[in-house]
Amino acid sequence: MSRKIYVVGAGVEGQEGFSRRTLQLIENAALLVGSQRQLDLFPDYKGEKKTIGDNLAEVIDLLQSSRETVVILTSGDPLFFSIGRDLLRNLPHDEMEFIPNVSSIQYAFAKIKEPWDDAVFVSAQGRGLQKAVDRVVANDKAAILTDPVNTPFAIATEMVARGRDGYAAYLCEELGTAEERIIDTDVKGLLEIEAAPLNVLILIKEYEGEGEEHIPTLGIPDEEFSAVKKLITREEVRVISLAKLQLRHDMTLWDIGAGSGSISVEADHLLPNGRVFAVERNPQCLHFLRENLCKFNTRHVALVEGEAPDCLETLPDPDRVFIGGSGGNLWEILETVDGRLPAEGRVVVNAVTLDTLTAAIEFFENAGYELEVTTVNIARTHPLTDYKLFEAHNPVFVLSADKL
Repeated sequence: MSRKIYVVGAGVEGQEGFSRRTLQLIENAALLVGSQRQLDLFPDYKGEKKTIGDNLAEVIDLLQSSRETVVILTSGDPLFFSIGRDLLRNLPHDEMEFIPNVSSIQYAFAKIKEPWDDAVFVSAQGRGLQKAVDRVVANDKAAILTDPVNTPFAIATEMVARGRDGYAAYLCEELGTAEERIIDTDVKGLLEIEAAPLNVLILIKEYEGEGEEHIPTLGIPDEEFSAVKKLITREEVRVISLAKLQLRHDMTLWDIGAGSGSISVEADHLLPNGRVFAVERNPQCLHFLRENLCKFNTRHVALVEGEAPDCLETLPDPDRVFIGGSGGNLWEILETVDGRLPAEGRVVVNAVTLDTLTAAIEFFENAGYELEVTTVNIARTHPLTDYKLFEAHNPVFVLSADKL
């Protein structure tokens, strides 16, 4: 019989939370692996014990070389923010069996008597504060697994800074222990509490925060943005440019020459699982760009201050690139983009001058891209005049280039 690895979830109630079959598997196993707290649940275990520390790779090496039956103890559900994912990447699937238990998040929702089938689940453990809060503020109900750095206090501080503090907060500490405590408060109340190291934070939206009056729509009116005069991609051109980018929900977008950030702001809502990097060098534009990113509560936009293409080196490779301004470095920027863009990636360039248009066409044709150019002529009526006359704007050439 081949060896078997049983990955067992330890519930919050201690040994009484295990089924009879699970206890039998543990008793018969040659090796029991888990945290020290979990191993202490079985003081009479006769086989070998191995503590999971910070070096998970060491445990995986041991499991790969062992030919005996092993039980690995994890917390709650082994496949829910636990080591199950790492085990599946490194060990044969047919040798493993997962036995889930009640997770700390399930237990916490039961304690506050709140349904959890409509909640999102966020782990800040090693994933960073910004990304955790991005997920929270995009939803009405969230459960967060915190860590010693990304604490409830740190999460609340970030949410208040974003004006997204309209959530009820339930701080669930030391669940299943004699020190269990559940604090019913709100986001600002978390700033006054020193949380226990072991906690689950549940946030439920009650009202719109100060910064949520701007409901995202495609084609935000130009006057909603703070901008240097004329340094904004106008509403109609912006919508066409976003359509030409053909964004999917999880893509990475470089917005080079972001200006006021209007493209980044609208792309943010089109990329709920993606990332936007707004690149800008002009100090005056940077002031308005920061203001707009804050005003529209962007969740996935990172501001990159610097001169392209030099500042692009540290960014992750893009799936899409929008170039609204090049600062005279168009050819160099396009060479850098070409070196980083994958096959089937797309570049959209807005050209206002014939010089930019001809230079971009020359580059894309020489580089073998499939190119389309759309001329956008916009004329608007002015709402404050007695006679409805059309006021024409300069034409904009929208170049869409696909890398083959």
